[in-house]
Amino acid sequence: MNQHPSNTTEVITKKAIIVGLLLVIVNAYWVGIASELWYAVYTLVSPFSNAVFTLVVLLALNFVLRKISPNIAFTPAELLLIYIMVTMVSTISGHAMMAILMGTLAHPFWFATSENEWSQLFLHHIPQWLTVHESEWLAGYYEGESSFYLSEHLRVWLRPALIWSGFILLLYGSLLCLGLLLRKQWMEREKLSFPLTQLPLQMTTNRSFFKSRALWIGFGIAALVRVIAGLHDLFPILPAFPSSYRLDRHLTDRPWSAVGYVSMSFNLAIVGLTYFMPLDLSFSTWFFFWLTRAERVIASAFGVNNLSTLHLNDRASGAWIGIAVLTLWMGRRHIIRFFRHVVGLERGDDSTEPISHRTTAVLAMLSVGAVFLFCYFAGMSLWVIGVFYILFVAFALAIGRVRAELGPPYHEVIGINPRQIMVNTFGTRTLGAANLTVMTFLYAFNRCNRSHPMPNQIESLRIGDQARIPGKTLLVCMVLAIGVGAIATFWTYLHVAYHYGVLARCQGHVGHFGWESFNPLQRWLQHPREANISSVFFMGAGFGFVFLLNILRTRLLWWTLHPSGYVLSGASWGGLIYFWFPVMVSWFVKFMILRFSGWQTYRKAIPFFLGLVLGDFVPRSILSIISFVMNLYMPSSGAGHTL
Repeated sequence: MNQHPSNTTEVITKKAIIVGLLLVIVNAYWVGIASELWYAVYTLVSPFSNAVFTLVVLLALNFVLRKISPNIAFTPAELLLIYIMVTMVSTISGHAMMAILMGTLAHPFWFATSENEWSQLFLHHIPQWLTVHESEWLAGYYEGESSFYLSEHLRVWLRPALIWSGFILLLYGSLLCLGLLLRKQWMEREKLSFPLTQLPLQMTTNRSFFKSRALWIGFGIAALVRVIAGLHDLFPILPAFPSSYRLDRHLTDRPWSAVGYVSMSFNLAIVGLTYFMPLDLSFSTWFFFWLTRAERVIASAFGVNNLSTLHLNDRASGAWIGIAVLTLWMGRRHIIRFFRHVVGLERGDDSTEPISHRTTAVLAMLSVGAVFLFCYFAGMSLWVIGVFYILFVAFALAIGRVRAELGPPYHEVIGINPRQIMVNTFGTRTLGAANLTVMTFLYAFNRCNRSHPMPNQIESLRIGDQARIPGKTLLVCMVLAIGVGAIATFWTYLHVAYHYGVLARCQGHVGHFGWESFNPLQRWLQHPREANISSVFFMGAGFGFVFLLNILRTRLLWWTLHPSGYVLSGASWGGLIYFWFPVMVSWFVKFMILRFSGWQTYRKAIPFFLGLVLGDFVPRSILSIISFVMNLYMPSSGAGHTL
């Protein structure tokens, strides 16, 4: 199925870049309004369904353009460049990042009361330029029936929107520099497989892709399920396939009731995407998911009522940091050579890189330095900024590595973030009110990590390498998409909020995220905490467990449990919380194919599983457009976590 790229770079026209920027704005609006008006989470799973649908539409348009005049049609490289640009804005817009940021920015001054004492606790630690201080202009934001385009609304939001857009560009840019540093190590030396790049690459570079009968069989099965669900939304009298089935509702007696949320999802797109995961990882993910459930039940059987004593999140936090450290250790020689080349102690070969090593280093220092300055002027101490950024990069590095090597389409981790780790490690007294306040505004960037920029950036570099997109052009377009996308996303959210009202007609969670961000801050300041020694101990245990699993994998050929499987499923919430069942189905099917039919049959089945993904994503996107046109809530378009 893989197409070997040519040895020469492709020519990218201005037409493709302009179309890409226009679609960045369109997708910023589409993902944003779907997320907040109907709670349709398009960025729950990677690759993002809106980006795949955009590529499908462009391929159909390109087919027509080729018939009219081949000269005006897009090349495969241009189509993939546009796909990458849409992916970049999708890491910003929607429920997974911007909804949390917008909920946090608008929240503190509107909800401050004499009862909650926010004015005395932390409002004076929020700089004037960081958010909107004039609460009288937030009434329309929360209640709707207003317009963002009133002069006062524009005035109070212009500065914070532009400042935060610039911060997003700098923060994401620093991660892009990290991706450039690791690009050669991961792609050329370790030859990681980047499983989630299969779909866009096959769609654009494999001319026989859409001629495969297996593809259309898979497409038809998944599309039938999704279309029936859409018809059920329009005509409730018609039956539909359930999107999931809750098992925990039948477990009401102790100790089984301690199992927590357990839902069997019947999502065929996840079955298709996880077909490309190595067997040991797909097995490890659902094995560790059930292991954590077993821990809960056993603890309850022994009389443990407070399940927080299991420290699942602390162990997972340490495990994610452990993956980051392992990644740096495996690439240590490459990283040392990189820095020796930068300082002139060694001459390395960077001729195949998108930009030179020295340029990468300079851009990294500038972007990281600007991030530090932003946080410093916002009120954070330098040492706190340093620790926070190191933890942020550790999560980025770990998630990027897991995606590049193993390709899990879903890696949500809620309750595991730099702010919580630092509170547990240092205590709130040591951190202080000013640091805790600013870190609350940064909560959005690691709240759930569903659409984290790092894995999508490194996969985009991989796609660019395979499609022979000129490196500098690719980087410029990615940066443009992030910058323009951030501004377009702010505009989308403000336009939607003032029209519909965050607390009125919007069914998303912007209003909730403000409470989720600031309630812990209020609690920490009213009841200061010392360092939590037990949390630190269990973080260390999770860190060590990852190293143990890695040693066992390298020393014992028969060992199947993968450290990445543990970090994906070991937390109390997230990981495979929604999708353990389709991953288990995909693992079983792939295991049976390889066991009884062999590698050739596995490869022949690839189009079928990619068809399952397209058959789910394309109708789902069309149903989303129908829901907008008809102003109708349609769960079949992916509302909530049904995908």
